[in-house]
Amino acid sequence: MGNTISPAPAQAAEVADLLVAYLEHLGVEYVFGVPGGAIEPLFNAMARSQRRGGLRPIVARHEAGAAFMADGYARETGRLGVCCATSGPGSTNMITGVACAHDNNVPLLAISGLPILSSFGRGALQESSSTGVNAFAMFDHCTRYNAMVSHVSQFERKLTNALMKAHHAPGGPVHLAVPLDILRDAAPSATPTYDLATLYKQEPVLIDLHAVQRLKEELLHSPRVAFVIGASCIEAIEAIMLLVKLTDALFITTPDAKGYINPRHPAYCGVFGLGGHASAHNLLAGAPDIVLAFGTGFSEFVSGGWCDSLLNERLIHIDNSEDNLMRSPMSKFHVRGSIRAICEHLIGLLKNDPAFNIKSAEEPMGNFSRLQAGVTLLSPESYDSEATPIKPQRLMKTLSERCPPDTRFLADSGNSMVWSTHYLQPHDRRIKPERTASKVPRESHVNQRSGTASWLRVMMDFCPMGWAIGAAVGIARGNPACPVVCITGDGAFLMSGQEITVAAEEMLTVVFVILNDSALGMVKHGQRLAGAEPIGHELPQVDYRKLVQAMGIPGHVIHSPQELDALDFDAILRHPGPTLLDVRIDGEEVPPMMLRMKTLGTLK
Repeated sequence: MGNTISPAPAQAAEVADLLVAYLEHLGVEYVFGVPGGAIEPLFNAMARSQRRGGLRPIVARHEAGAAFMADGYARETGRLGVCCATSGPGSTNMITGVACAHDNNVPLLAISGLPILSSFGRGALQESSSTGVNAFAMFDHCTRYNAMVSHVSQFERKLTNALMKAHHAPGGPVHLAVPLDILRDAAPSATPTYDLATLYKQEPVLIDLHAVQRLKEELLHSPRVAFVIGASCIEAIEAIMLLVKLTDALFITTPDAKGYINPRHPAYCGVFGLGGHASAHNLLAGAPDIVLAFGTGFSEFVSGGWCDSLLNERLIHIDNSEDNLMRSPMSKFHVRGSIRAICEHLIGLLKNDPAFNIKSAEEPMGNFSRLQAGVTLLSPESYDSEATPIKPQRLMKTLSERCPPDTRFLADSGNSMVWSTHYLQPHDRRIKPERTASKVPRESHVNQRSGTASWLRVMMDFCPMGWAIGAAVGIARGNPACPVVCITGDGAFLMSGQEITVAAEEMLTVVFVILNDSALGMVKHGQRLAGAEPIGHELPQVDYRKLVQAMGIPGHVIHSPQELDALDFDAILRHPGPTLLDVRIDGEEVPPMMLRMKTLGTLK
């Protein structure tokens, strides 16, 4: 009888395998990161997971880019975004992306490795615990939960604490630092002990019923109603839009909530805040009886620089976040709880109230809507201009018209954000009329809004340059059925543009549109508007088409509206991989950034 080879014994599950098992249990498909010695057991566990059809790593080019990708993935899919880095500089590089997620309440798990425990305090390579450069402690200030695992027996409890905290309102990033020897130690169990997926499905329904009843009475006695829609109410957006219809209200959005709504809705008055519209400011200055603000924390960029026409005694603040509510002490009153549940309950109260039904049959709201609705664009002549070099406004018009309605637009920090916020207005057919709030679909379909879908994503508060480049990759990886357009500046691309190679490697359809004016545009225009010294804003003249062609990525240089119009957008959006548009914009066009100058106190 010949020799037989016995199968290798199954490898005992390591702590890293248990970590991967929890992520699989929560439906996580990808972990975005950069490998290294201190995090190697996690990559080994992902390799084993991948062989059995589980999650797999997406290797970023920089750890901040990995966190940006996890951010985009979480926003698009509604799942947990996960990023990882090795110890020392790997973890400090990741902090920028984690801080960005913190200021925007994005649920994200960041995992960083550490050297083995016995080496702490002995000058180990890339030591980043409390006995070295204490990168672990740095995460305290930009996470909802931050813990270091010092014993195997702690691991599962600290992991579940972190995962629960990431999704606890208002949500946000959490961080675990795990020493190398803990990651590769034997796990107490090969499978998760706790069913977190079931707990995640339990939607919050607690609401302040007394405050909702008071809100109904205010609506009954207020003929002129304005809504402010903020970034934290995406799950409630269809219920809010039904309330707009029922109350004949006008509405505006914060910059980071514009992507939730149809920008051509007849009751829409534009964006309030950075890059916003005069029509939005005019609505609030027009003395509505009450202003209902949903899901916003009134930071600088979303409150018009803490504008008095918004933050006053007419305001009724509706939110599930105490952090947000504490920023509006001047309000008439607060309505606490799940925004969607509040709106659905309010709709029921209004429909069942005879007084409201009589009121609705009368002349609607004293013609408030018909007199003041609409969006006022700055420089409409530039929006339609055929001049060369191409106007940024004209570029936004073409992108609005040529990209399909399920396109996800991202706008990077700087001029890209304000141009996009002000001028992008695609024909959005995803909002279906006459759907009741109780019938909101949970699945994501093409041309139909999902619970997490937004056609425009911009970054508020922390605002790192290059965020949109990484986030675009994460969005496209999370939802490859929808085209993604990343609008970024040449400064941001020089900072983080290497992440385009990840889109190429993953064959993701992402169009990277570079606003190329050979300058840090917001710095340049800010200096001019402030009468400051013109210094430090110049960038070299770069042919970005040639740059990406060296990476095997197609690119185009666009000088004029005619060249832009001649592009075959359908072919570009069918290409299985990224495409770059190097758009030579008119750098003399001043972006709508006066709010930023006002709050800096430098506007001349």
